[in-house]
Amino acid sequence: MPTAEDILNREIARVNLHLPSARPTLGQLINEDEPKVRLRDGSYHYFKRSELEYLRSLIDDGEEDTLRVPIVLEISTTYRGYFRVRGRVEVKVIDKILGTYDILEDKSEGLYPRYILPKIRKALPTTTTYAFIAE
Repeated sequence: MPTAEDILNREIARVNLHLPSARPTLGQLINEDEPKVRLRDGSYHYFKRSELEYLRSLIDDGEEDTLRVPIVLEISTTYRGYFRVRGRVEVKVIDKILGTYDILEDKSEGLYPRYILPKIRKALPTTTTYAFIAE
């Protein structure tokens, strides 16, 4: 008989079928004729070229090959009321959109209040996605 933890993990895996099987870099996507990524459920997610160009405008030259797209907004059981973003360039993008970027801070992970999720998703509707995590 499966344990409650097994059931929860299966359910979270099912909820996360919308996540990409691999996250290409911004540089790779910009060079594609039709920028898209294959999802875990086998379907494809398409990116708006204008949004990819906007992302490029937010980062420094050379960072296109470091920024992984879509940017994953992690909703975790550990941080109630907050979401997490991982990756130095990914955090930089989110901070710039929120107007909180500090050039002297070099963070590889950012923790943000959930109430700002709509602002992020409005600015980057096709280049961000949610991931649900049980920790």
